[in-house]
Amino acid sequence: MKAANGKLTDVTVTSAKGKTVAGEFAADKLSWTTTEVLGYGGTYQVKAHAQGADGKSVEQQGQVTTLSPKKQANANLIPAPSAVKSAGVGVGQPIVFSFGVAVKNKAAVEKALTVESSPKQEGSWYWMDDKNVHYRPKEYWKPGTTLTVNAKIYGVDFGNGVYGADDRTETYKVHDSWIAKADGNTEQMQIFHNGSMVKSMPISMGKDATPTHLGPHVISDKQANYTMDSCTYGVCPPDPKAYRSNEKFSQRISNDGEFVHENPNSVGQQGSSNVSHGCINLNAANAEWFFNNFGLGDVVEVTNSGGPQLPVWDLYGDWSKSWTDWQKGSALK
Repeated sequence: MKAANGKLTDVTVTSAKGKTVAGEFAADKLSWTTTEVLGYGGTYQVKAHAQGADGKSVEQQGQVTTLSPKKQANANLIPAPSAVKSAGVGVGQPIVFSFGVAVKNKAAVEKALTVESSPKQEGSWYWMDDKNVHYRPKEYWKPGTTLTVNAKIYGVDFGNGVYGADDRTETYKVHDSWIAKADGNTEQMQIFHNGSMVKSMPISMGKDATPTHLGPHVISDKQANYTMDSCTYGVCPPDPKAYRSNEKFSQRISNDGEFVHENPNSVGQQGSSNVSHGCINLNAANAEWFFNNFGLGDVVEVTNSGGPQLPVWDLYGDWSKSWTDWQKGSALK
């Protein structure tokens, strides 16, 4: 609401249910703006009084109708805050918003998203595709960091008739640093807790036909008992790479079938050769220890596996990009 030849003296905006909308004048009294968000598809009655340059009072009445989105997008967070509320997340955990619909106006949406870290750490967004955007810091999170995540997307135009459904604020806590370093040359996995090595385990990684991906992997799921089926990522019989087996103490480290888990069938090769379908195999005692100490967001760094780099789009392949290249994935750069 603006005044062209005078100053506003009072403005009243009322919803269809009779509720008065809060608002405020500009310092020069030439305009008035709502201070609360108007609802989609609503009609509001407006009554305004102004005093002209000649000192006379003028009244104007009218109505305003807000748009009705073709579709609304929700700010779905990964990992789900409820799933990690008690345990927290590891130092490698990216923050992911998945909107469920294609985002055309990525810059507008990204401006509405923030991650505040305490202590403060530099970070940036990266659009994996039209529906998913990830946030990670320049380096792994510091242990004990509190992350406050905001999505102020209500009213934001996503493009193609899609608008943000609701604002959202959530908090994550980063727990101790747990980083495992799996080396295909030594066939050992060294375990570091808050920077100090506390354990080393013999391992067997992916064989030549199915090598384990190189680079930092982030644990995204853990199951004490899990059926591993290569058909879940498109490798089905009679393909010789196909498999289906029940495994214990399994923690997923990529979305194409790579886990850290117990495998009693490869104990003889653990510490000497790589024989798996891409997973990191451990004996029973080490697998249980690893399962009890590692969890969502903790890191497994793979070197000398003979495999390709973990792709950035492979669930949490976020750390495969250099900081410079990661920043290029922002819609605001």
